[in-house]
Amino acid sequence: MQDHRSSFIDRIEETLIAVILGAMTVITFANVIARKAFNSNILWALELTVFLFAWLVLLGASYLVKKKAHLGVDAIINMLRPGPRRALALIAAGLCIVFSFLLLKGSWDYWANFANLPGTEGRWFPTGFEDKFRPKGWYEVNDIPMPDALRFIEGPMNDGDHYEKLPRFIPYAVLPLSMALLFYRFLVVAVHIWRGDIDRMIASHEVEDDVADARAHQEG
Repeated sequence: MQDHRSSFIDRIEETLIAVILGAMTVITFANVIARKAFNSNILWALELTVFLFAWLVLLGASYLVKKKAHLGVDAIINMLRPGPRRALALIAAGLCIVFSFLLLKGSWDYWANFANLPGTEGRWFPTGFEDKFRPKGWYEVNDIPMPDALRFIEGPMNDGDHYEKLPRFIPYAVLPLSMALLFYRFLVVAVHIWRGDIDRMIASHEVEDDVADARAHQEG
């Protein structure tokens, strides 16, 4: 049951990443055609592509932690006995958890006011939420027009005023979302190391695997 659920979530994440990448390609291609063939320009294409690229990178970072696909250097830990290797992996996981937690706090504090929500107080760790803050729900992006399907958010987010452009809190939402996922992924990795399921954080051997596959293909 757990494997089936994990596979289903993987398909959702992979589909989302593929859709974002495909949308970037289509938008960029359409803008090139508009410029070269019609001497025109899709004004919002560049900004939307930048936002989509940010979503692709940030969501992909946490997904690759889950799939153990990030590059890593394991020349030293391969020379260690299982005990020290596991200890170093736990230290590395702990550092990654702390770092991703700080990223999560910072990303929430940056995004929250754009969504008319309080940020957290405290320099390094949250000591509570702000009592007073300046709501920024009325901030808009530069070029992307406001979709009519999202007009319902104008009431709660902009006091009923009309958005001409997409409000910033929508594309910026990837910041706390992706950092929360990254924090969770590192927690899961730490648990697996503690249980003894794995003995290292992340070490992808894509080049070695590709060479091995090529050699097997030639020999076959």
